[in-house]
Amino acid sequence: MTKSKARTKPCCDDTERLPLPSDATAEELASLAWAIAHPARVRIVRLLMSRSACVCGEIVEEMPLAQSTVSQHLKILKESGLVEGEVDGPRVCYCINPTALKKLKKLVASI
Repeated sequence: MTKSKARTKPCCDDTERLPLPSDATAEELASLAWAIAHPARVRIVRLLMSRSACVCGEIVEEMPLAQSTVSQHLKILKESGLVEGEVDGPRVCYCINPTALKKLKKLVASI
């Protein structure tokens, strides 16, 4: 095994610092990113993207989690706006909010 060459120039030169621009979308990106920052929520989003609508019980059947845990994840996703829920009698039908999903994709791509 050979040693790698030592750097002759530091990766961050103090003389080249630029001010961080203000970003009005940072809060929105952080909120949406936090909503999918858990593997279970990513899985729920993927499940809902694969269907036009989904009843909570169907989501629970697809997840290796307790119903109360799935409900908590759905609550977080709803609060972020990525998921919408419609009450249908004793059930709640969940679906992806395509506008919010498009916004998330655009914000991530702009990083």
